[in-house]
Amino acid sequence: MKQIIYGADGKPESMALAEAAPPRPGPGEILIEVHFAGINRPDVLQRSGRYPPPPGASPILGLEVAGTVAALGEGVSEWKVSDRVTALVPGGGYAEYCVAPASHALPIPAGLDMAEAAALPETWFTVWANLVDLGRLKKGERLLVHGGSSGIGLTAIQLARHLGVASIVTVGSAEKAHFCRDFGAGHAINYREEDFAARVKEIAGGEGVDVVLDMVGAPYLQKNLSVLRRDGRLVLIAFLEGSKGEFDLMPVMLKRLVITGSTMRPRTLAEKEAIRDALLEHIWPEIASGSLRPHLHATFPLAEAGKAHRLMESSRHIGKIVLQVKS
Repeated sequence: MKQIIYGADGKPESMALAEAAPPRPGPGEILIEVHFAGINRPDVLQRSGRYPPPPGASPILGLEVAGTVAALGEGVSEWKVSDRVTALVPGGGYAEYCVAPASHALPIPAGLDMAEAAALPETWFTVWANLVDLGRLKKGERLLVHGGSSGIGLTAIQLARHLGVASIVTVGSAEKAHFCRDFGAGHAINYREEDFAARVKEIAGGEGVDVVLDMVGAPYLQKNLSVLRRDGRLVLIAFLEGSKGEFDLMPVMLKRLVITGSTMRPRTLAEKEAIRDALLEHIWPEIASGSLRPHLHATFPLAEAGKAHRLMESSRHIGKIVLQVKS
């Protein structure tokens, strides 16, 4: 099979096609013939040497795929060969064949093509786990999302709308602000032009928000705490601008705030299966009905994975970037 490899220098220019033997599914696993693979920030971090795969995971990049089941591992009964699936995978997505735990695969929702389906797992698993499970987001609350035009951000906007939550997002351009508002965000703040904390307080009538979903990290920590109302929750999912910094803990005590966060890749098989089951019950029917949808910014052939990574690193995109593996 063809797969993408990358050099020790960690540069996108070092990414190239290579030949390798296809993997074999183990017990409880399925082998997927990959049609499309989604690109995510952890892929960029792994390529640059800052996010090594967990023990036992494929060293090949790629955490989400869509395709057809090519083979079944021992004990798998919920899928059959030729089923159309999308799956969260521990690695190996940038290749013509990829192994996935059978319990982390989902049927492709009606009305979606393979490219759109490949854009679903990583963002929906992450957003559901962090906003619903950890953040305890519920109807009637207010949510602030940093990076509102990213794949994660657009998914969070849709989840908020689905739950009956008012959403505010931060973005880096007027174009992205306009897109996010059209996509369902109640308010979009251009952080390059406005102080987001002051603007959030103005929008919320001085009351603040209940949950903040942050991927920026340390530089935003104090402001995030300042915009949370009593019993608010700060949920950290990435540190694009750094993970270390000093902050005043007093707001945490005075407002009974919770600071939490998580990453998806190190979670156990059972934890990811539970998230998969929740998505199947609550989200997949809404995607099939058309009320929730992914937004694809660009599609690149597998051989141009380096160009796709450069686009992601530029942050010029809105929504998801995917690789076309099968032509």
